[in-house]
Amino acid sequence: MAKTRVVILFGGASSEHSISCATASGVLSAIDRNKYEVIPVGITRDGVYVPAKDDVSMWALTEGDLPVVEFEGKTVIWPATGSKELKFQDESGIHSLGNVDVVFPVLHGPNGEDGTIQGYLELLGLAYVGNGIFASAAGMDKEFSKALFIAAGLPVTPHVVIHKTQWLNNPEGILEEVRGLGSLPLFVKPARAGSSVGVSKVKDMADFSAALDTAFKEDSKVTVEKGLVGREVECAVLSGRAGAKPRVSVAGEIVVKTRDFYDFEAKYRDADAAELICPADLSDSELQEMQALAARAFNALGCFGLARADFFLTKDGFFVNELNLMPGFTPISMYPKCWQASGVSYPELIDELIQLAFERN
Repeated sequence: MAKTRVVILFGGASSEHSISCATASGVLSAIDRNKYEVIPVGITRDGVYVPAKDDVSMWALTEGDLPVVEFEGKTVIWPATGSKELKFQDESGIHSLGNVDVVFPVLHGPNGEDGTIQGYLELLGLAYVGNGIFASAAGMDKEFSKALFIAAGLPVTPHVVIHKTQWLNNPEGILEEVRGLGSLPLFVKPARAGSSVGVSKVKDMADFSAALDTAFKEDSKVTVEKGLVGREVECAVLSGRAGAKPRVSVAGEIVVKTRDFYDFEAKYRDADAAELICPADLSDSELQEMQALAARAFNALGCFGLARADFFLTKDGFFVNELNLMPGFTPISMYPKCWQASGVSYPELIDELIQLAFERN
């Protein structure tokens, strides 16, 4: 039988470009090559689609420079509507890469995880892995995802949303609203970014303005969240088949050791900064409650395919922090680790996500 041809799409014009490359490396290393033929396609930081090398080590995170997709004279031409033939153009002309059966976009951040690439692929009529346009957009925007969680009756982290124009025009009014969150610390986050890019932990209000400046470099809208005292726990969610209920993994826990919080360096650059424990030490009732909340959050955003549900477990119970609709997908990332601890191997997980894409299509 002919192999299913899968485009692994990664890189992108966002600050999470290199993390997307690392996720692609993980998928390239684990996908079942007996069943799938892979076509790696990268997106440069300038937004140019290029044929990429099928090289796991080239895209992995290492001690040195972060991986980057570069333009090397070849440009990908996506299929016209009604066709599935992928092509590329170079100085010698246009060449075929063959037909595409499904696209696996492993893009993080704006211009990829936020519904933009999903809309493009739908216009092209191509099957793709993961969440659709609305869920992707809602999941990427912390203001609206939290609003949808609240509407669904889910407990969320107390927060305030600040637009850059509001801060410039009425800083005293904004500060009064922020003080309403109560005691420090506060976490200042770009509303539409991930991987802890642009995030600051504020332990003194004298540092608040600088934290906003850092976040505004990534987005014109910021969420300020009350720092909760508790454990940081996560679980992985996977759509059910044929309209069945979402499947939820066992829980994992992030234990930060040497840094102030689970920031970009702790996630991707400093192996000793944090420990990812899976399965987490939760009681049966705690795990069942967390899994139920994760499924409700998944449904609240209209998710399909996958999501990682992030929680704080405090003395007052669970609080939903956010859903990550394209979580990190390296072999050591929490999403595949949680499924492995639940009995689903990394290659099986990739296969299931691709089969879900075909089911939806």
